[in-house]
Amino acid sequence: MQLKPVSIGAGTIDVWQWSLDVPLEALPPLVSALNEAEFARASRFVHEQHRLRFIAGRGRLRAILGSYLGVAPNRLAFSYNAFGKPRLAGRGEPPLHFNLSHSGPTAVLAVSDRYQLGIDIERVLPFRENLAEHFFSGAENEALKVVPAQDYLGAFFRCWTRKEAFVKAHGAGLSLPLESFDVTIDPVGEPRLLRLDGVDDAPAQWQFLNLTLPRGYVGAVAALTAGNAVSLNYRGGTLQTVRRERRGAWWPAARIERHQALSRASRI
Repeated sequence: MQLKPVSIGAGTIDVWQWSLDVPLEALPPLVSALNEAEFARASRFVHEQHRLRFIAGRGRLRAILGSYLGVAPNRLAFSYNAFGKPRLAGRGEPPLHFNLSHSGPTAVLAVSDRYQLGIDIERVLPFRENLAEHFFSGAENEALKVVPAQDYLGAFFRCWTRKEAFVKAHGAGLSLPLESFDVTIDPVGEPRLLRLDGVDDAPAQWQFLNLTLPRGYVGAVAALTAGNAVSLNYRGGTLQTVRRERRGAWWPAARIERHQALSRASRI
């Protein structure tokens, strides 16, 4: 029997959180949710951990979206805009907006039936590169300069995740320069968009929300709500602190590559 589509509503964005490290006995339904292209893509991963995490991420994504639409996960079809932002293809009902992010073994998914959105999470780990000068705006760099040394990492990753969530929500890829907009970096209060070149009312149109995450993680959601107030509704359990992964310096090479070729930014 086909289930009825689930409505989320104008005041809510659903956030799903799950681990990409799943026991082997949990894999069969995740594998069966994939289409042939995704299964082939999974088989091309050299490392088993990466292959299994792809299956756990993509399979769970399909299962969640299918539960909203009342269709089997393996019947969903995706298309991508010119910059790689995914959307559900071939469906006649109002669009279901979604965006996925993962950091290590953790995945988060934001879902709305009203607003285009983006989500990003990161583990807060030290790094050596002067990344702020390359990826943040002048105003954001000035704000970081007055942050006490002991608070710099938190401020950096708040800025990073808010900017990436906005880029993913905006959907324009590399046509949206990272210096063309400013976000707040404060640890208290609601995060905000301060400026978007060429769009004077953008700060009033966009809403940013902090994700509630375990210690050591930072994350944000950005949504084009047109002034409507929204809150986050957490679904599917909570994140668990990473224990088995080697702790070391945060290595942003993959993230840098995503900004250099943002067509891959929204794909798991």
